Amino acid sequence: MSDPQNVPGKILVGKAEDYIYLLLRYGNRHGLVAGATGTGKTVTLQKLAEGFCNAGTCVFAADVKGDLSGIAMPGDGAKPFVARAQEIGLTYEPDQFHCVFWDLFGEKGHPVRATIAEMGPLLLARILQLNEIQEGVLNIVFRVADEQGLALLDLKDLRAMLTFVAQNASDLQQRYGNVSAASIGAIQRQLLVLENQGAEKFFGEPALDIMDLLKPDIDGRGFIHILKAEKLIRSPDLYATFLFWLLSELFAKLPEVGDPDKPKLVFFFDEAHLLFNDAPKALLSAIEQVVRLIRSKGVGVYFVTQSPLDVPDIVLGQLGNRAQHALRAFTPRDQKAVRTAAETFRQNPAFNTEDAITKLNVGEALVSMLEGSGAPAMVARAKIAPPQSRVGPITDAELQEVQESSPFKGKYDQTIDRESAFEILQARAQGRTSGAPVGANAPEGGLLSKIGSGLGDLFAPNGKRPSVAQSAIRSAATSAARTVGSAIAREILRGITGGVK
Repeated sequence: MSDPQNVPGKILVGKAEDYIYLLLRYGNRHGLVAGATGTGKTVTLQKLAEGFCNAGTCVFAADVKGDLSGIAMPGDGAKPFVARAQEIGLTYEPDQFHCVFWDLFGEKGHPVRATIAEMGPLLLARILQLNEIQEGVLNIVFRVADEQGLALLDLKDLRAMLTFVAQNASDLQQRYGNVSAASIGAIQRQLLVLENQGAEKFFGEPALDIMDLLKPDIDGRGFIHILKAEKLIRSPDLYATFLFWLLSELFAKLPEVGDPDKPKLVFFFDEAHLLFNDAPKALLSAIEQVVRLIRSKGVGVYFVTQSPLDVPDIVLGQLGNRAQHALRAFTPRDQKAVRTAAETFRQNPAFNTEDAITKLNVGEALVSMLEGSGAPAMVARAKIAPPQSRVGPITDAELQEVQESSPFKGKYDQTIDRESAFEILQARAQGRTSGAPVGANAPEGGLLSKIGSGLGDLFAPNGKRPSVAQSAIRSAATSAARTVGSAIAREILRGITGGVK
């Protein structure tokens, strides 16, 4: 008899009457893992992540509570998981998965950075909680920076540009409209709040190269990238905006591949409700567009949340693979959530779906995965298969050991501060450079040409691996090239996600 855990093209999820699998060729059709706290959502997420990793697909998962990090260590044979394996006819075999840890604050993983320009005015306005008028002023700041050839890399660059626009408001008014001192002041105050939350560590260079998240391990398995978010979750707007920025970057950079045999990357978004809470219409529209289209880039998005009501209907309808853990129906909203969850499944005549949701045991879920035809399977009450890695957090010493073997060690760990808007505007103010007139278009290409020449000299193929310093310089140069791309490309991408390339 073949091993149920190693069926080609399939990921074992659990067992009802028969084993239930997620088909790899539909892994990019997105999914939902929902249920009340303590019902087993993280274990289900961990099992799916292991399956994708074994199939050669890289995984990016946000670890909000810290209990997903154990996936980097082999399973310890805990009695409940050994018993569950035996119960559903499996042999419990511990396994270890290669993980890379990331942290926006650089404390428990490689630093994750993005430039202000890459984030763009739409997402930045969401982080800063700006109103419509203030968001309009922020768009003017970005436009003027583009035209002046002033790179917006970090928060001090943005502060300098806000001051520059305020000082030249009368010259800019005829072309862009009114720029009030009150709006500039409100944005500056919100930037101060953002700095107090530690965001200055996120904005800067070297910026994260999204393609690093897609590189397989040397044994053909995928890496599991874990975002350490225990501290980040205290700033929910920054958390949600960062994860949507990550999706937007993937959407912008990856080529169309249709429906591949397996996804290139699977993205698990824990505490998914934070992405949609209080989001303006423009941002919700951008989220829906990216989620709908990114599957054709070979990327699957799996939302992990307590209730299906946390996800807007227009997004919920695109989530083909579903595992619904227990929900409690104590309040009218809870009862509505139970009904909504039940109605989204293809009903099974063997049981009442709505009633079953409230009676599921820990480690059980109502599961419906896409079948061979691409249609949802009939819902089944399943016992989730146990993960082969450790369930629970790892120690700081174990985390350090994992990071020492990271393939990205030294690439992102050192901050680089190159000349950008702050330095250029400071030099202009001191009379060292004449500068371009306000509103004039800056010439394209000079910096890119220098970067290309420098890279050719510094990283000519010689069979040698670049040093840590060279890796840092190369990363900064690549980030610079991204930031200073053509004006046409910048405007097209900004129209879709608010970002600048």
